[in-house]
Amino acid sequence: MGVFNSFAISASGLTAERLRMDAISNNIANVNTTRTPDGGPYKRQRVIFEPRGDQMQAMFPYIFDKNKKLAQFQGVKVTGISEDPTPPRLVFDPGHPDANKDGYVAMPNVNIVKEMVDMISATRAYEANVTSINSAKTMAAKALEIGKI
Repeated sequence: MGVFNSFAISASGLTAERLRMDAISNNIANVNTTRTPDGGPYKRQRVIFEPRGDQMQAMFPYIFDKNKKLAQFQGVKVTGISEDPTPPRLVFDPGHPDANKDGYVAMPNVNIVKEMVDMISATRAYEANVTSINSAKTMAAKALEIGKI
């Protein structure tokens, strides 16, 4: 696998994790949104990832065909953003303008603690991809120094 392939793989991870952090930020911002244009409370957003290329070919490149290149795997891609199907939380607040006849308000299915854990996880994955890019950059620079001698 060449240096440029590792850059492309890490860059795809950076892009995917950035979108994941944006979705998490949107969830946190809408933790109290009880009325949306679609009607009802805000629904938590989830980002769905999928590997690019054949994952088995990437993990075991020489099992299938000895003539193939080492890396067919080209990172990760976002296949979509879906709504979390869990039902909204019901909170008793008869004075709320969106309360039903029993006094319950349908609140978003966003758990702030889970969102913060997901944000930390996304941040760490983002940092790992940055570290990978920096390591590949350092290795490429050292390889160029070998050619100077």
